[in-house]
Amino acid sequence: MNTSSTTHHEQDETLTQAMPQVDFHTHLSDPLDYACRLVRKAYAAQQPLLVVAEPNLLRAFDERLWVFSALEFIPHCMLDSPLASTTPVLLASHFENAPHYSLLLNLNPTVPPHFERFARIFEIVSNQPEALTAARERYRFYRERGCVLNNYQREG
Repeated sequence: MNTSSTTHHEQDETLTQAMPQVDFHTHLSDPLDYACRLVRKAYAAQQPLLVVAEPNLLRAFDERLWVFSALEFIPHCMLDSPLASTTPVLLASHFENAPHYSLLLNLNPTVPPHFERFARIFEIVSNQPEALTAARERYRFYRERGCVLNNYQREG
């Protein structure tokens, strides 16, 4: 008798779940501006997006989204906002309680926890040596776990 709460079929699905596609955008002179452009593209494609960053960087990114384009508005808010459930772009420093979004934009220098719950991850990397070193470590981490990796090197 199987007393486990999961069936063998459910276990097989868990084991064969596709790992996320991870797109590294590297050597960026202005990572926040580039991140704004990616957020705008996701919003235009009607793809909800979660942005994760350390609190200070998250506040700077929030401010940048407000002034990014004079002719466009990208609806966004912090994860703890009462509007979070209806906002297509959420900003969070911790996202354990975030709604399920398939896209994650990572502005942190580390791999986000529970990264495997996303279908696609965007890694935004400046042209600073320490940021590039941290990105190489994340790249290695994702590769070892079987993620599909793409690298888009932007000079300047």
